[in-house]
Amino acid sequence: MELSAAATRILAGLLEARTGQQLSTGRQWRLDTALVPIMRARGIESVDLLVAALVGGRDARLADAVIEALLNNETSFFRDHGPFQQLMGPVLSRLHSARAGARRLRVWSVGCSTGQEPYSLAMGLAEQADLWRGWTIDIQATDVSRSATARAREGLYTQFEVQRGLPVRQLLRWFDREGEQWRLVQALREKVRFHVHSLTEPMPLPGMFDVILCRNVLLYFPPPMRRAVLDRLGRAIAPDGVLMLGAGETIIDQTERFEPDPAARGFYRLRETPRPIQLAAIPGFA
Repeated sequence: MELSAAATRILAGLLEARTGQQLSTGRQWRLDTALVPIMRARGIESVDLLVAALVGGRDARLADAVIEALLNNETSFFRDHGPFQQLMGPVLSRLHSARAGARRLRVWSVGCSTGQEPYSLAMGLAEQADLWRGWTIDIQATDVSRSATARAREGLYTQFEVQRGLPVRQLLRWFDREGEQWRLVQALREKVRFHVHSLTEPMPLPGMFDVILCRNVLLYFPPPMRRAVLDRLGRAIAPDGVLMLGAGETIIDQTERFEPDPAARGFYRLRETPRPIQLAAIPGFA
């Protein structure tokens, strides 16, 4: 199926307006594949007719369905094993010492998709039960996709999904078999709270976070949006908190609010004295 330039431009504009994400050239190849199920279900014969229906604006659910189809919900358990082990080791150990008085830890998983990232963290903390006994641990997780967050709350995964990054020992300890799928035990599901949230919108979660996981999220945003998002994350993180980005992401030329954490490669912390930040005006940001 060949997409016209006009159809591609309108779809890209809709995605960016609703989520802040850019439809890069590298992602355009999957447009027709992603939209086919929607077109088939609604009896729409071509992408141009689908776009015409979107432009007409008479069906809000159609726009929601298209956005959901265009999102990339790629994720896996314990993704990027090395950095994750560093998080569960020296990074959290340092925060454990710093929070020994309050005995409270708050984590925000941004762009959590279907939940594998925050659940991996919940598993890791549960396996350090002696270290965290008596602590209040608050794990919040957000994603722009309603269908992804709904799946995350269910904690139900296919055989393929649990085979990606999840050791057999942890699979057998933390999951129950349900037919051909695996469900995370209720005790761990209850440790994570999921919310639908776009980073183009005001912060949905009050208070400061000790750890913010924002991995493989910024790479979908244009530079002005990355700067605005990093500024917002900077206002949501504790003064000695830690920001974790994806392996292919950086703060270089993106923000003056964060600097690399000298004690943990691939992690970032707030600058002690942030430099003045010049942000382009982006609707929805406060």
